Formats: sequence, C-alpha cells, structure tokens
Amino acid sequence: MQFSENWLRTFVNPPLDSGAFGHLMTMAGLEVEEAHPVAPPFSGVVVARIIEAGKHPNADKLKLCKVDAGTGEPLQIVCGAPNAAAGMKVPCAKIGAELPGGFAIKAARLRGVESFGMLCSAHELGLSEDHDGLLALEEDAPVGMDIRDWLALNDTCFVIKLTPNRADCLSLAGVAREVAALTGASFIPAPLSLVPPANDARRGIVLDAPKKCPRYCGRVISGVNAKAPSPAWMKDRLKRSGLRPIHALVDITNYVMLELGQPLHVFDNACLSGAIHVRLPHPGEELRLLNEQNVTPTPDTLLIADEARALALAGIMGGEETGVTLDTTEVFLESAFFTPEAIAGRGRAYGLTSDASHRFERGVDFQLQRPAIERATQLILDICGGVPGPVEETCADEHLPLREEVALRPARVRQVLGIDLEHEDMRKLLERVYLTVRDLAVELRVTPPAFRFDIETEEDLIEEIARLHGYDNIPSLAPRGNLAMLASTESARTQWDVCHFLAGRGFQEVVNFSFVDSVWERDFCANNAPIRLANPIASQMDAMRSSLIPGLVSDLATNRKRQQNRVRVFELGRCFTRREQGAGETGEEVPGFHQPRRLAALAAGTAFPEQWGESARATDFFDLKGDLEALFAPRGLTFAPVSVPALHPGRAASVFLDGHNIGVIGELHPAWTQRFELGAAPVVFEVDLDATLSALCPSNREISRMPTVLRDLALLVPANVPAERVLNALREAAPATVREILLFDVYQGKGIESGCKSLAFRISMQDTQHTLEDAEVDQAISGLLRHVERTVGGRLRV
Repeated sequence: MQFSENWLRTFVNPPLDSGAFGHLMTMAGLEVEEAHPVAPPFSGVVVARIIEAGKHPNADKLKLCKVDAGTGEPLQIVCGAPNAAAGMKVPCAKIGAELPGGFAIKAARLRGVESFGMLCSAHELGLSEDHDGLLALEEDAPVGMDIRDWLALNDTCFVIKLTPNRADCLSLAGVAREVAALTGASFIPAPLSLVPPANDARRGIVLDAPKKCPRYCGRVISGVNAKAPSPAWMKDRLKRSGLRPIHALVDITNYVMLELGQPLHVFDNACLSGAIHVRLPHPGEELRLLNEQNVTPTPDTLLIADEARALALAGIMGGEETGVTLDTTEVFLESAFFTPEAIAGRGRAYGLTSDASHRFERGVDFQLQRPAIERATQLILDICGGVPGPVEETCADEHLPLREEVALRPARVRQVLGIDLEHEDMRKLLERVYLTVRDLAVELRVTPPAFRFDIETEEDLIEEIARLHGYDNIPSLAPRGNLAMLASTESARTQWDVCHFLAGRGFQEVVNFSFVDSVWERDFCANNAPIRLANPIASQMDAMRSSLIPGLVSDLATNRKRQQNRVRVFELGRCFTRREQGAGETGEEVPGFHQPRRLAALAAGTAFPEQWGESARATDFFDLKGDLEALFAPRGLTFAPVSVPALHPGRAASVFLDGHNIGVIGELHPAWTQRFELGAAPVVFEVDLDATLSALCPSNREISRMPTVLRDLALLVPANVPAERVLNALREAAPATVREILLFDVYQGKGIESGCKSLAFRISMQDTQHTLEDAEVDQAISGLLRHVERTVGGRLRV
C-alpha cells in the first residue's frame, strides 16, 4: 500500500514529522517498508509565465524568452525546449537557485545573448524522466509562487507492508483511522453526501449467486463528458499512490478505491443489455478482458453479466467490450461486495492480479458500497458532468458476514502481555479502533465493525490491545527458569550434524520452496496426481513437492546461467505424498498425506576446485557415492540397479541400509539435462533423513600384537554378479580371525572365459592371542571359497 503523506494528513493530522509518522505506523503493525520524498531537494524555483518566445539571433534550436517570474521586471532567458510558447506557465529557476545534484543557476551568456535564469523540465527538477520539453503548469498557477508549494512537493511517499489480515488499511481512510487511534488526533472522514437522482434511468440487478455476492449497487449516469481532464490534484495523488492516471472516469474509480477502500467499476451503459446478473459461468462461456486476454472462466469463477453475455470477472477485471472509452456518454457505475472466498485465488488462476482482487480477497467493508458509489457519483458530476439516476441496490442480508461478539478476559490479557491494565483502559483502547465493547465485569464482550475481518478470537483482541498500548511500552524482561542439560545419546545425531558433515565435504545448503510446478512432478517423479494447492502463490508453484531433486536441478540451472560451473548443493526438507485412504473417527474413508523428511545432494562440474595438485576431471557417480557412504560410515550401504524417471537408465541405483530401501543415487536423466541446458549431467542422491540420523555406538577392539597374514584370492564369477554380492558372501563366511576383506582388482578379457569376470580380493587375518599358522590360514581360505562357490557360483582362478 503506497500513499502520500499530504493526502493522509487531510484525514488525520497529528503533530508528528515524517520520521515519527513512519515509526508510529511500524510499531502499530503497519510496517513502513519505504519512505521517500516526492521530489529531491532544490530551491529558488518559482512559477513563471512566458511573455514572449522568439528565435535566438545566433542559434536555430534556441529561443529567446521574456519571462514574468514575479520579480517586477521581465527576465530574459535563453531556452532550448521545443514547447516553449508565449502565455505558457512553467517552472523558472532564478539566479541563485540550486537544482537537484547541487547545480547552481548563474547569469550566463549563451551564443552571445545574456540569460538570467533557467526554464525547467520535469526531469531537471527530478520529478520524472520526461525531458522532452518544459513542465507545463495549470493556468491558475500564481506567478512568483514557490514551485514546491504549488505542486505540493514537500511531501513523502510511504509504502507500508500490510499483513493479509489487515485489509482495512488498504485505503487512506483505513490508515487514518489507525493513526487517529494511536495518537488521539481527530479523524476527518472523506466528504460523503447523498446525490439525489435527476432522472429515472436505472438498470435491474439480479443476484444469482448471493452467497458469493450478497450486495450489489449500481447507478446509471447520463450525459458524461469522458474527455474531461482529471484535475491535477487527483492525478498527483494517484501517481504518488503508485497508479497511472488514464482518463477521468477510470481515475475517479481508482481514487475512491484508494480513498475509501471500495473497488469500483464503470461500464459503458450503451453496451449493456437488460438487467445485470451476478452469476457463475455457463459451460464454454468466454470473455475478453480489458488487458486483451481471452479467458474461459472456470465453474467457480463469479461473473458480472447482462441478459446477453458475460461482462467482467467479478472483483478482478472488467471486459473489453463494455469498457468505457473517451466516446462514452452514459455509464453504469458498479459498487459491490464480493466475499473473500469468492475472489481468493481466482485472479492468479488466470495469471491476473489487480488492485480490486487484492482487496476483495482479503475483505472489504460490506457496508461501504452505498457511500462509495455516492462519493464516486459526486466526483463524476464535478469533473465530467452528467445526470445521475437513482442508486439500484440488491442485497441478500442473510448472506452478509456476521459480526459475532468475542469474549475477552482481562486477566488473560494481563497474563499474556505481562502488563497491568485495568478493565476501563482495555475498553478505551478497543473503542478507539471502532470496536463495540460491553463490560460484563468478569469479561469484555467485543463486536468488530464491518471493515475488520481479522477479529475472531480472544488472541486477536489481545494483539489489538498490545498494538494500541504500544509495543515500546511493554517491558522487556529476560526469561527466568531452571534449566537442565538434556541427555544425549551416541546412537543418534542431529540434522545439524548432517549439515556440518556435508558442508565439510564441500557442499552448500540450499532452501527451496515446497511448492513446485506440477510439470516437475510429472516429469521427475512420474506423479500425475500431485497434491495441488487450492490457492497457489504463482502459476508455476501449484503443487507440493514429492522429491527434493527437481529443486536442486533448478538451482543448478540458475547457477549455470551465471557462469558457475562447479556446484555442490544439498537440501534437507519435507516432501509430500498421498497416503492410502483410511477410516476416520466416524468410519468414513478419509484421505491422508505423508510428509517424510528427506536429504538430497547434487554435484556438478569438476570433482575438485581448480588447483595445481589435481588435474581437472568431471564429477562422476562414484564421487557422490563416496560422499554418501562417508555420511553413513561406519554403517555399510548396499546398492542395486533401479529405473526412475529423474535418473539416467543404467546409471542409477537404489540405496539400502540394513536391507531397507532408503533412497536413490544416480546421474540425471539426459532429457532433463538437455531441457535445463545443464551441459554435463550432474549426479544426485536423495535418501530418508531419519536414516542418516541413526548412528552406531563406537566400540573398542583389542589391538593385536601378533603379525598380520595377507592372502590374495582371484575369483572367477559370472559377469552379471555384482562385486558387492561376492564381497558380502565373503564377509558372511569370514571367521573371527579375518579382519578386513578388500576388493583391489576387476578384470575381463584375455585369459578369462566368456561370460565371466575376475575379482581379486585381499584378505587380512590376525589373531589377538597367537601367531596364525599356515593350517589355520588355509582352513579359513577354504571356508571362504566353499561359501562363495555355494552362494554366487564363484571359483578360484588358476
């Protein structure tokens, strides 16, 4: 919400400067995100009138002007602006003036002619980027008046960051109410008066969806001059509120929306047919919007229509066919209340956002429609002329929001806030923000006004009291309590331990949104039925993620575009999947969701940072596999080939811990590598986080003083038998004297029979009590060979 301080002070004018004003609003929960002056500092610039504008005797592109700047004697000023003309009123920087940037104005000779000042464009005064000509002022601008006073440039633009529950402050009147309550200054409401009808022109209104639109007001105004210019004060206030002036009719509706908080819309009445209907769309119905976008409304989208066709997306955007133009002479003015549930998320579903939908989906005062249409009518008559008809209002009272009493226990307020406030003080604070309060001695019963949609519980009222009392006035006390050290176990580690471990191996932690594109779910996870969001914050964030891998791939793509070739990132976070339906408390079938915690990592680029000690090589599957095995050490992982949509066929594996599948590891699928323009394919893994948090307790083992005996075994096994399976078979049969079994060679080729491969293992044996004899060693080796032959079909290579 952006607005002008000067405009706000027409509603409430406490004795505070701009800085104190901003601090006050921030501490009341209306966070001031930005405050900047309307114009940069400059001085000595006044309103002047050009008396004569003739050609410069020595330059074709310069003009020699005589200017009345209110000094008594005309000033001779050389000017290069093409629009300089006699009778025009413009800003004039007199001798001694200082323009933005410290540029001082002095008497000068330009092409042989004396110049005693400077005529200014908006760009030279720092008001806009327009430097095509002089800034033309209104005819009634008084000559000699300081331009800062005439254009009200001693003003500050505030940008406040509102939380979604404070829709009542999306208007100048709403912010002013808050400031008045906080400072005790008088609140001066906008001038509102009933405009009596001057004819009987009217249009019927039918609420076909009263639950979504319980109140609709409309008025026909004939004989308007749409070409009438908007007054300068209105355009300035709109600009300082971040809106672009368009033409008078649209400017008036925008002005009233900013002033009161009620969005309005004007239709060209000549383009309407029959009564206005507020309804849901018919099958296949289409609408062309003011932004020239064609939409097919979904069944839950509320429409404004006449007897012939749809006219507008209710509360979001009007239609092109019935929009007002400069040739419009008769308008139908709309002022309606649409429930937040009817508007929330609908605009984003079409890729649209508007100031109207921003307000309606948060909640608009449902008693404001009639005053707003009267205010807009008066402005239209003042600026564009015309003859108003009666206000046609249709209301379904039973569907208007209820304002129920909320009980507030003063003792609870004192307990939560830690301050001693009396009943009467609480009552006065709440009444300052237009809450109706009944004092029942043991509790207060509070009824919120129509413009407050955020007062529903006792906690909401406690927050109001804290805001109004002042957060600065609540003492800050350090907490006290008896603390005890919590027991820690060596059989578990925290997720921070996991983060520190991965950071130590060169990875950087990232945090991605849990909201992802449903296309990612389909492509990476083969998930054609993801958990979709009812109200996504963006069209490309419409589903809950079921995997962390797509987010890491997107991070890599972002880094690639910024010439970052070596990327090693990881993320810890929850994923979201559907559970099988189960029975609820009453026996009915209810769906559920599973939210497992996962750990994923991605490595791309070179295996090591650029250095002199290692030659550059690309990161491969085994680099990341080593990182994963180190994370789980000393617990051993096993791997088995797997096919998943995200990973390269034949270069991916399932990860098993103690026989349980805990995740996957592999190279990214070539299709996604190409789509995201990654160049070389990265390597990724994703495992259950809980599996990484368990650890083996360390245990001691006696250090033997006896010598170690080494034996090498070269085994012939079928080529399709994984080396890990053979290694596990050897470990299963190993007696206590076998300390380590290490695979050190794999060979296929000359001398090896077809369909087989040779695996060479080094067996380390040692006893703690005596030196092993050859017979003991041979017996152990024979046992290993027999077990391998029996389990995997291997035999000793000779």
